[in-house]
This record gives sequence, structure tokens and C-alpha cells, in this order.
Amino acid sequence: MAEEYDEEFGELGLVIGDLNIPSRASDLPPQFKDLLVPNKVQYVFCTGNVGNRETTDWLKTLSGNTHFVKGDFDEAKDIPETKIIQIGAWRLALVHGHQIIPAGDDESLYTFLKEMEADVLITGHTGVAKVSAVEKKYIINPGSITGGFNGQQQSIPSFLILEFKKEKIQVFIYTLDGEVKIDKQELPLQK
Repeated sequence: MAEEYDEEFGELGLVIGDLNIPSRASDLPPQFKDLLVPNKVQYVFCTGNVGNRETTDWLKTLSGNTHFVKGDFDEAKDIPETKIIQIGAWRLALVHGHQIIPAGDDESLYTFLKEMEADVLITGHTGVAKVSAVEKKYIINPGSITGGFNGQQQSIPSFLILEFKKEKIQVFIYTLDGEVKIDKQELPLQK
């Protein structure tokens, strides 16, 4: 029975980044914070620019399996610039994205993805949620959960939930534009 449940529902991962608390936002929007509670996801993938130790510690309460990379405003010395995570048949590369120029460019991101030899690149830095397919690979960006990704421009607060299944990932894109909206995309495994 447990195997059927796992295949039907899959494991869940929260993709979050560019929080910039307290420098550019005081906290997560309450509509999102109410949704993000401990033990609902098996993984947390953070693209960096968390902002402070309290927020990092809070993210670690959401799952016993958290993965962080360093953003361009993170000061901690013990956070890696990149990280590879294997989940079932899926090989994920995690990076903030400030290292990739031009920022948010699919061609440059795809080149980086190939160098990392991954199926999915999880990146941040732009503050805009996006899911792209490029040459049988995927590039996903959770945007900024606080909407405060840079000092010049606000973005629509967003984060992603990934549901990992054997042959696909369901991506749920949460945005807050007056109210919480959820869009869904399916990423089939293509090796």
C-alpha cells in the first residue's frame, strides 16, 4: 500500500529563494507563511539570499532535508556556491544565479546546467518565477518569496512546490498578486 501512495503522490520539495529578510522585506507574506509549516515537504531547496540566521533556522524546521546555496548577499562562509542533489532518477543542480551572465538568460543557464551534468537547474537571482524546458532539460526559478528581490523594483511574491514522481516532476507555482494563485506544469523525465 505504501508504494502505491508514494507513486501516486510523490515526494514534495519546496523551492524558495531571494528572501532578503530584513534588508528588503520584513518577513514572508502571511498568506505564504501560513502555507509553509513543518513536515509537509520532504525537501527544501533554497537558492540563496536568505538574509538572516533566524530565517535560515526557520527554513530548516520545514524539512530535515534542506539544501542551501550562497547568494550574492549572503555573508555566511560555510554555504556552497553550487550543489548537486540526486532524488530518484532526477539529478538537480542548485545555484543562486548571480554567477551566470547575463542573469536569467536561458542559453547561459542551459550551458551551466550541461556543465553540472544535471536534469534540472534550480536557480534564483532574477526575482521572477519561471519554468523553462531546454533540450530535454529544465530550468526552474522560484522568484522571490517576499517580492523584494532588489532595491529598485518589486516583484510578485512567489515560490514553487515540486512533486517528484518516477518519470516526471509536477511543478506548482505559487504567486501572490492580491490573492494566492497556483499554476501547474509537468516536467517529464527525458534522458
